[in-house]
Amino acid sequence: MSDAFCSDCKRETEVVFDHSAGDTVCSECGLVLESHSIDETSEWRTFANESGDNDPVRVGGPTNPLLADGGLSTVIAKPNGATGEFLSSSLGRWQNRGSNPDRGLIMAFKTIATMSDRLGLVATIKDRANEIYKRVEDQKSSRGRNQDALLAACLYIACRQEDKPRTVKEICSVANGATKKEIGRAKEYIVKQLGLENGQSVEMGTIHAGDFMRRFCSNLGMNNQAVKAAQEAVQKSEEFDIRRSPISVAAAVIYIITQLSEDKKPLKDISVATGVAEGTIRNSYKDLYPHVSKIIPTWYAKEEDLKNLCSP
Repeated sequence: MSDAFCSDCKRETEVVFDHSAGDTVCSECGLVLESHSIDETSEWRTFANESGDNDPVRVGGPTNPLLADGGLSTVIAKPNGATGEFLSSSLGRWQNRGSNPDRGLIMAFKTIATMSDRLGLVATIKDRANEIYKRVEDQKSSRGRNQDALLAACLYIACRQEDKPRTVKEICSVANGATKKEIGRAKEYIVKQLGLENGQSVEMGTIHAGDFMRRFCSNLGMNNQAVKAAQEAVQKSEEFDIRRSPISVAAAVIYIITQLSEDKKPLKDISVATGVAEGTIRNSYKDLYPHVSKIIPTWYAKEEDLKNLCSP
Protein backbone atom coordinates (compact mmCIF):
# COMPACT_ATOMS: atom_id res chain seq x y z
CA MET A 1 0.00 0.00 0.00
CA SER A 2 1.00 3.60 -0.57
CA ASP A 3 -0.35 7.08 0.23
CA ALA A 4 -2.31 9.31 -2.16
CA PHE A 5 -4.63 12.31 -1.91
CA CYS A 6 -8.31 11.34 -1.68
CA SER A 7 -10.80 13.94 -2.97
CA ASP A 8 -13.56 12.65 -0.67
CA CYS A 9 -11.46 12.41 2.49
CA LYS A 10 -9.73 15.74 1.62
CA ARG A 11 -6.39 14.40 2.83
CA GLU A 12 -3.61 11.89 2.20
CA THR A 13 -4.86 8.33 2.81
CA GLU A 14 -3.57 4.84 2.27
CA VAL A 15 -4.62 3.39 -1.10
CA VAL A 16 -4.85 -0.21 -2.29
CA PHE A 17 -4.07 -1.27 -5.86
CA ASP A 18 -6.44 -3.90 -7.34
CA HIS A 19 -4.23 -5.73 -9.86
CA SER A 20 -7.10 -7.68 -11.45
CA ALA A 21 -9.10 -4.57 -12.33
CA GLY A 22 -6.28 -2.02 -12.49
CA ASP A 23 -7.98 0.23 -9.94
CA THR A 24 -6.45 2.36 -7.20
CA VAL A 25 -8.89 2.41 -4.24
CA CYS A 26 -8.90 4.53 -1.08
CA SER A 27 -8.65 2.21 1.93
CA GLU A 28 -10.84 4.46 4.13
CA CYS A 29 -13.82 5.53 1.99
CA GLY A 30 -13.53 3.05 -0.91
CA LEU A 31 -13.41 5.72 -3.63
CA VAL A 32 -11.75 4.57 -6.89
CA LEU A 33 -9.06 7.20 -7.40
CA GLU A 34 -7.74 5.76 -10.66
CA SER A 35 -9.15 3.06 -12.95
CA HIS A 36 -7.68 0.87 -15.70
CA SER A 37 -4.14 1.88 -14.90
CA ILE A 38 -1.29 0.21 -16.81
CA ASP A 39 1.10 -2.08 -14.97
CA GLU A 40 4.55 -1.35 -16.40
CA THR A 41 6.35 -4.15 -14.56
CA SER A 42 7.24 -7.49 -16.21
CA GLU A 43 4.52 -10.08 -16.81
CA TRP A 44 6.41 -12.80 -14.94
CA ARG A 45 9.12 -13.15 -12.33
CA THR A 46 12.64 -13.71 -13.66
CA PHE A 47 14.27 -14.49 -10.27
CA ALA A 48 17.24 -12.47 -11.52
CA ASN A 49 18.45 -9.24 -9.96
CA GLU A 50 15.15 -7.77 -8.77
CA SER A 51 16.66 -4.86 -6.87
CA GLY A 52 16.09 -2.40 -9.71
CA ASP A 53 12.67 -1.05 -10.63
CA ASN A 54 13.37 -1.07 -14.38
CA ASP A 55 12.99 -4.64 -15.65
CA PRO A 56 13.50 -4.83 -19.44
CA VAL A 57 12.67 -8.55 -19.61
CA ARG A 58 9.12 -8.26 -20.91
CA VAL A 59 8.65 -10.03 -24.23
CA GLY A 60 10.09 -12.75 -26.45
CA GLY A 61 10.11 -16.53 -26.40
CA PRO A 62 12.77 -18.72 -24.80
CA THR A 63 16.08 -19.19 -26.57
CA ASN A 64 16.88 -22.51 -28.25
CA PRO A 65 20.55 -23.51 -27.86
CA LEU A 66 20.20 -26.01 -30.74
CA LEU A 67 19.73 -23.19 -33.26
CA ALA A 68 22.56 -20.99 -34.53
CA ASP A 69 20.78 -17.72 -33.66
CA GLY A 70 19.21 -19.08 -30.49
CA GLY A 71 15.79 -19.11 -32.16
CA LEU A 72 15.52 -15.33 -31.90
CA SER A 73 15.63 -14.44 -35.61
CA THR A 74 12.99 -12.16 -37.14
CA VAL A 75 10.61 -13.41 -39.83
CA ILE A 76 8.40 -10.95 -41.75
CA ALA A 77 4.89 -12.35 -41.90
CA LYS A 78 2.83 -12.25 -45.09
CA PRO A 79 -0.23 -9.97 -45.06
CA ASN A 80 -3.58 -11.74 -45.14
CA GLY A 81 -4.65 -12.54 -48.70
CA ALA A 82 -1.65 -10.76 -50.26
CA THR A 83 0.69 -13.61 -51.17
CA GLY A 84 1.50 -12.40 -54.68
CA GLU A 85 1.88 -8.77 -53.69
CA PHE A 86 4.06 -9.71 -50.74
CA LEU A 87 6.52 -11.72 -52.85
CA SER A 88 6.86 -8.88 -55.36
CA SER A 89 7.37 -6.23 -52.68
CA SER A 90 10.78 -5.15 -51.44
CA LEU A 91 10.17 -6.70 -48.01
CA GLY A 92 9.26 -10.03 -49.60
CA ARG A 93 12.37 -10.02 -51.80
CA TRP A 94 14.66 -9.28 -48.86
CA GLN A 95 12.93 -11.98 -46.81
CA ASN A 96 13.61 -14.57 -49.53
CA ARG A 97 17.21 -13.44 -50.02
CA GLY A 98 18.12 -13.83 -46.36
CA SER A 99 18.15 -17.60 -46.25
CA ASN A 100 17.88 -18.97 -42.72
CA PRO A 101 20.35 -21.83 -42.18
CA ASP A 102 18.16 -23.19 -39.39
CA ARG A 103 14.96 -23.30 -41.46
CA GLY A 104 15.13 -27.10 -41.81
CA LEU A 105 15.78 -27.55 -38.09
CA ILE A 106 12.90 -25.27 -37.14
CA MET A 107 10.48 -27.25 -39.31
CA ALA A 108 11.79 -30.53 -37.88
CA PHE A 109 11.43 -29.28 -34.30
CA LYS A 110 7.84 -28.18 -35.03
CA THR A 111 7.04 -31.65 -36.39
CA ILE A 112 8.54 -33.30 -33.30
CA ALA A 113 6.55 -30.95 -31.06
CA THR A 114 3.33 -31.82 -32.89
CA MET A 115 3.97 -35.56 -32.55
CA SER A 116 4.85 -35.15 -28.87
CA ASP A 117 1.64 -33.23 -28.19
CA ARG A 118 -0.47 -35.88 -29.92
CA LEU A 119 1.12 -38.58 -27.78
CA GLY A 120 0.92 -36.51 -24.58
CA LEU A 121 4.67 -36.57 -23.99
CA VAL A 122 6.46 -34.27 -21.55
CA ALA A 123 8.79 -31.47 -22.64
CA THR A 124 11.95 -33.35 -21.58
CA ILE A 125 11.25 -36.09 -24.14
CA LYS A 126 10.59 -33.52 -26.87
CA ASP A 127 13.84 -31.72 -26.05
CA ARG A 128 15.77 -35.00 -26.09
CA ALA A 129 14.30 -35.86 -29.51
CA ASN A 130 15.32 -32.41 -30.81
CA GLU A 131 18.85 -32.95 -29.53
CA ILE A 132 19.09 -36.39 -31.17
CA TYR A 133 17.89 -35.03 -34.50
CA LYS A 134 20.35 -32.10 -34.33
CA ARG A 135 23.26 -34.48 -33.73
CA VAL A 136 22.25 -36.64 -36.69
CA GLU A 137 21.68 -33.62 -38.92
CA ASP A 138 25.11 -32.18 -38.08
CA GLN A 139 26.72 -35.26 -39.63
CA LYS A 140 25.21 -34.31 -43.03
CA SER A 141 24.49 -37.95 -43.87
CA SER A 142 20.70 -38.09 -43.61
CA ARG A 143 19.96 -36.51 -47.00
CA GLY A 144 17.63 -38.61 -49.13
CA ARG A 145 16.11 -40.48 -46.18
CA ASN A 146 12.46 -40.42 -45.16
CA GLN A 147 12.23 -37.31 -42.99
CA ASP A 148 9.02 -38.33 -41.23
CA ALA A 149 10.46 -41.73 -40.31
CA LEU A 150 13.68 -40.08 -39.09
CA LEU A 151 11.81 -37.67 -36.81
CA ALA A 152 9.57 -40.45 -35.49
CA ALA A 153 12.63 -42.60 -34.77
CA CYS A 154 14.23 -39.70 -32.85
CA LEU A 155 11.08 -39.49 -30.73
CA TYR A 156 11.06 -43.26 -30.17
CA ILE A 157 14.70 -43.23 -28.99
CA ALA A 158 14.05 -40.20 -26.76
CA CYS A 159 11.14 -42.02 -25.07
CA ARG A 160 13.37 -45.03 -24.44
CA GLN A 161 16.19 -42.92 -23.02
CA GLU A 162 13.83 -40.99 -20.73
CA ASP A 163 12.36 -44.28 -19.38
CA LYS A 164 8.93 -43.44 -20.84
CA PRO A 165 8.87 -45.90 -23.76
CA ARG A 166 6.17 -45.94 -26.41
CA THR A 167 5.49 -48.80 -28.78
CA VAL A 168 6.48 -48.45 -32.42
CA LYS A 169 2.81 -48.69 -33.32
CA GLU A 170 2.02 -45.70 -31.07
CA ILE A 171 4.82 -43.68 -32.65
CA CYS A 172 3.68 -44.78 -36.10
CA SER A 173 0.17 -43.44 -35.44
CA VAL A 174 1.51 -39.85 -35.34
CA ALA A 175 4.38 -40.22 -37.85
CA ASN A 176 2.61 -38.57 -40.83
CA GLY A 177 2.37 -41.77 -42.87
CA ALA A 178 5.73 -43.37 -42.04
CA THR A 179 5.44 -47.16 -41.67
CA LYS A 180 6.75 -49.30 -38.82
CA LYS A 181 9.38 -50.75 -41.15
CA GLU A 182 10.62 -47.29 -42.17
CA ILE A 183 10.75 -46.13 -38.54
CA GLY A 184 12.66 -49.28 -37.59
CA ARG A 185 15.23 -48.69 -40.32
CA ALA A 186 15.56 -45.02 -39.32
CA LYS A 187 16.07 -46.04 -35.69
CA GLU A 188 18.90 -48.42 -36.65
CA TYR A 189 20.47 -45.71 -38.80
CA ILE A 190 20.34 -43.12 -35.97
CA VAL A 191 21.79 -45.55 -33.42
CA LYS A 192 24.61 -46.36 -35.86
CA GLN A 193 25.38 -42.69 -36.56
CA LEU A 194 25.36 -41.70 -32.88
CA GLY A 195 27.57 -44.70 -32.11
CA LEU A 196 30.09 -43.55 -34.72
CA GLU A 197 30.01 -40.03 -33.26
CA ASN A 198 30.69 -41.16 -29.70
CA GLY A 199 32.81 -44.19 -30.49
CA GLN A 200 30.58 -46.38 -28.30
CA SER A 201 27.15 -47.97 -28.41
CA VAL A 202 24.12 -45.78 -27.69
CA GLU A 203 22.32 -46.46 -24.43
CA MET A 204 18.65 -47.03 -25.26
CA GLY A 205 17.30 -48.04 -21.87
CA THR A 206 15.61 -51.32 -20.95
CA ILE A 207 11.93 -51.83 -21.68
CA HIS A 208 9.81 -53.50 -19.00
CA ALA A 209 6.24 -54.69 -19.34
CA GLY A 210 5.27 -52.47 -16.42
CA ASP A 211 6.21 -49.37 -18.43
CA PHE A 212 3.12 -49.83 -20.60
CA MET A 213 0.70 -51.23 -18.04
CA ARG A 214 -0.97 -48.09 -16.66
CA ARG A 215 -1.45 -46.59 -20.13
CA PHE A 216 -2.91 -49.80 -21.58
CA CYS A 217 -5.25 -50.20 -18.60
CA SER A 218 -6.39 -46.62 -18.99
CA ASN A 219 -7.18 -47.24 -22.66
CA LEU A 220 -9.41 -50.11 -21.59
CA GLY A 221 -11.14 -48.15 -18.82
CA MET A 222 -10.15 -50.62 -16.08
CA ASN A 223 -10.84 -49.72 -12.43
CA ASN A 224 -8.10 -48.89 -9.94
CA GLN A 225 -8.19 -52.28 -8.24
CA ALA A 226 -7.68 -54.11 -11.54
CA VAL A 227 -4.88 -51.73 -12.53
CA LYS A 228 -3.07 -52.32 -9.23
CA ALA A 229 -3.41 -56.10 -9.62
CA ALA A 230 -2.11 -55.94 -13.19
CA GLN A 231 0.93 -53.91 -12.12
CA GLU A 232 1.78 -56.37 -9.34
CA ALA A 233 1.26 -59.34 -11.65
CA VAL A 234 3.49 -57.97 -14.37
CA GLN A 235 6.29 -57.33 -11.84
CA LYS A 236 6.11 -60.91 -10.59
CA SER A 237 6.12 -62.22 -14.17
CA GLU A 238 9.68 -60.91 -14.58
CA GLU A 239 10.85 -63.58 -12.13
CA PHE A 240 10.04 -66.29 -14.68
CA ASP A 241 11.72 -67.09 -17.98
CA ILE A 242 8.95 -65.94 -20.31
CA ARG A 243 10.51 -65.35 -23.69
CA ARG A 244 8.06 -62.84 -25.02
CA SER A 245 8.32 -59.11 -25.70
CA PRO A 246 7.38 -56.86 -22.76
CA ILE A 247 4.41 -55.49 -24.70
CA SER A 248 3.06 -59.01 -25.34
CA VAL A 249 3.49 -59.94 -21.67
CA ALA A 250 1.66 -56.77 -20.60
CA ALA A 251 -1.23 -57.55 -22.96
CA ALA A 252 -1.46 -61.15 -21.71
CA VAL A 253 -1.46 -60.06 -18.05
CA ILE A 254 -4.25 -57.59 -18.77
CA TYR A 255 -6.22 -60.39 -20.43
CA ILE A 256 -5.83 -62.60 -17.35
CA ILE A 257 -6.78 -59.81 -14.92
CA THR A 258 -9.89 -58.89 -16.89
CA GLN A 259 -11.00 -62.53 -17.11
CA LEU A 260 -10.81 -62.74 -13.30
CA SER A 261 -12.92 -59.61 -12.82
CA GLU A 262 -16.61 -58.96 -13.31
CA ASP A 263 -15.86 -56.52 -16.14
CA LYS A 264 -14.43 -59.01 -18.65
CA LYS A 265 -12.80 -57.53 -21.74
CA PRO A 266 -12.90 -59.36 -25.09
CA LEU A 267 -9.58 -60.26 -26.66
CA LYS A 268 -10.31 -57.95 -29.58
CA ASP A 269 -10.60 -54.87 -27.31
CA ILE A 270 -7.33 -55.72 -25.56
CA SER A 271 -5.64 -56.12 -28.94
CA VAL A 272 -6.84 -52.67 -30.05
CA ALA A 273 -5.82 -50.98 -26.77
CA THR A 274 -2.33 -52.52 -26.64
CA GLY A 275 -1.54 -52.77 -30.35
CA VAL A 276 -0.68 -56.49 -29.97
CA ALA A 277 -2.22 -59.03 -32.34
CA GLU A 278 -4.80 -61.42 -30.89
CA GLY A 279 -2.71 -64.45 -31.82
CA THR A 280 0.33 -63.01 -30.03
CA ILE A 281 -1.75 -62.38 -26.89
CA ARG A 282 -2.97 -66.01 -26.97
CA ASN A 283 0.59 -67.34 -27.28
CA SER A 284 1.79 -65.12 -24.43
CA TYR A 285 -1.16 -66.25 -22.32
CA LYS A 286 -0.15 -69.86 -23.04
CA ASP A 287 3.35 -69.14 -21.67
CA LEU A 288 2.00 -67.34 -18.59
CA TYR A 289 -0.71 -69.85 -17.73
CA PRO A 290 1.54 -72.36 -15.85
CA HIS A 291 2.70 -69.53 -13.52
CA VAL A 292 -0.70 -67.89 -12.93
CA SER A 293 -0.97 -68.98 -9.29
CA LYS A 294 2.35 -67.26 -8.51
CA ILE A 295 1.79 -64.17 -10.65
CA ILE A 296 -1.74 -63.07 -9.76
CA PRO A 297 -1.97 -61.37 -6.31
CA THR A 298 -3.81 -63.47 -3.74
CA TRP A 299 -5.86 -60.45 -2.58
CA TYR A 300 -7.28 -60.09 -6.10
CA ALA A 301 -8.22 -63.68 -6.95
CA LYS A 302 -8.51 -66.90 -4.97
CA GLU A 303 -7.23 -70.28 -6.11
CA GLU A 304 -10.77 -71.37 -7.04
CA ASP A 305 -11.04 -68.35 -9.36
CA LEU A 306 -7.75 -69.25 -11.06
CA LYS A 307 -9.06 -72.73 -11.84
CA ASN A 308 -11.94 -71.17 -13.74
CA LEU A 309 -9.55 -69.57 -16.25
CA CYS A 310 -9.86 -71.11 -19.69
CA SER A 311 -7.06 -73.51 -20.58
CA PRO A 312 -4.86 -72.29 -23.46
